[in-house]
Amino acid sequence: MPADKDRAAAATRSRAASIQAWTNWLTTDLGGGPRPFSFNQVIDFQKAGTPVFLLCLMWYYDAWGTREWVYFALHGGYGIVWLVKDLAFPDPAWQRRITIGGAAAAFVGVLGWYWVFGWLLVSGAADTAYPAPEAAWYGLCISLCLLGCTIMTSADAQKYFTLRERPGLITDGMFRYIRHPNYLGEMMIYASFALMVWHWLPWLVLAWVWLGVFAVNMRVKEQRMARHPEWAAYRRRSWWLVPGVF
Repeated sequence: MPADKDRAAAATRSRAASIQAWTNWLTTDLGGGPRPFSFNQVIDFQKAGTPVFLLCLMWYYDAWGTREWVYFALHGGYGIVWLVKDLAFPDPAWQRRITIGGAAAAFVGVLGWYWVFGWLLVSGAADTAYPAPEAAWYGLCISLCLLGCTIMTSADAQKYFTLRERPGLITDGMFRYIRHPNYLGEMMIYASFALMVWHWLPWLVLAWVWLGVFAVNMRVKEQRMARHPEWAAYRRRSWWLVPGVF
């Protein structure tokens, strides 16, 4: 019945908001005390440190093969793309000040795990037997990462500059067919890293991030967008994340 569906949807939104509030407390207020960092500084540290970390791994394990260099270009290059994006059109959501405990929680809970991907690949702990010829597999991963970077950066740029000039619901451009293109781009980027590593652990990490963080944030964002009068029509003609799928 429609009423039951409405109640179920409201309960889901309430749970998502509660999970997001808990996550925000964990990464913002944990431990209390001074707030020496903004959230974007913690993220930028991890992004800027990724190419350095990967080069150190390659030196330590004396691993300078094509596989290692391709992964370095993908993950390290993405880190540079993120830094450029944060300088040119920073996301207001990342500007909040956080405690030392919050910064540690963000790194231990999510950001630090992304460095494990590179360690698995460079150290040789991950299986190198791809299900396709290496050249074709590299091409798949490179294409997925490039497309993901394009979608993520374009969506974030459109959101930043549009909302700066005209606050409201964005329903055109990168947001015309899907409501969360920036999350889609991020998922494509990290999926390309997981495919390069070809180990179960990166997919476990991504499942946690995508379901525990991304899906929750998207659900809460939809709740905020529902306040706009054009929301109902926009929702009917657009998709959540992947056009034609869901």
